[in-house]
Amino acid sequence: MRLMTTGLVLSLSLMVANGAHAELSARELVQKMDDNQLQTTESSFNLMQLTSCKYGTKNGKLKCVEKPRIKVLESAQINTGANNKDSQSIAIIVEPASERGIGMLSYSYDDSDKDNETWLYLSALGKVKRIAAGSGDEETEPTSMFGSEISTEDQETGKLDDYTYTILQRGQYKGRPVAVIESVPTDKRLKSTRYSKVRTWVDTERFISLKIQMFDKRGNVIKQVSVSNIERINGIWLARSMTFKNLVSQRLTNMKIKAITFGLDIDAAFLTQRALTDQAFRQRHLQALRAQAQ
Repeated sequence: MRLMTTGLVLSLSLMVANGAHAELSARELVQKMDDNQLQTTESSFNLMQLTSCKYGTKNGKLKCVEKPRIKVLESAQINTGANNKDSQSIAIIVEPASERGIGMLSYSYDDSDKDNETWLYLSALGKVKRIAAGSGDEETEPTSMFGSEISTEDQETGKLDDYTYTILQRGQYKGRPVAVIESVPTDKRLKSTRYSKVRTWVDTERFISLKIQMFDKRGNVIKQVSVSNIERINGIWLARSMTFKNLVSQRLTNMKIKAITFGLDIDAAFLTQRALTDQAFRQRHLQALRAQAQ
């Protein structure tokens, strides 16, 4: 799945080298977004904050109605596989102190026939738990990222052949040229996803999603993602802030990238289960990455 997201009226086009105008197809736009996303996971190290709470509205603005839960994580990513289309990542909680050391290891594969793999380490139990791929059962809660409203499925990349893509509209969204793309899972993919479709507002110049809506199998919007603080870092367009709003639980999670560095020397051995369970090994690698990122 690709993170993708009304009121669009103006027809837009992209300039091509010969001076003629051509519009990219839905699939081509999604491929461009996927390519950009892969650049953000190429030997990168970041400091991330997850803020979660039950929400309400006051004076038309979204507000937490309870004290938010805040977690700070360090995360490292590399691209692997054929044409660097696969990715491996690890995220470790550093705050609060009571959850320090809890970690998640993920391997994402571009091949539709190869299931992604995720492992969760709970320091209190001292063991690694393999997280099974989604069943598509709406009655079963998807595995979340450290208790947030971001599920492991929401973070998936690649597997573009698992969906068909349609441009619903072209126009403007918050001053940016966009195409609203609807992604519908194939019959095979439908068995392992909770979403019957996803609508993404795609910036057609920067190839990054600006808004996303996820629908359940009854056609209801159950989650919405809003994107802000988009920056270009080392030539890569990146959203520094994403808010995932769960319309069913009435809870939200804001994911903020506080710092990110690209092009680091990341040892593939660090992106293994050993880094989850061996504290000395994990800290040695994290300290080396912190030093490179300074």
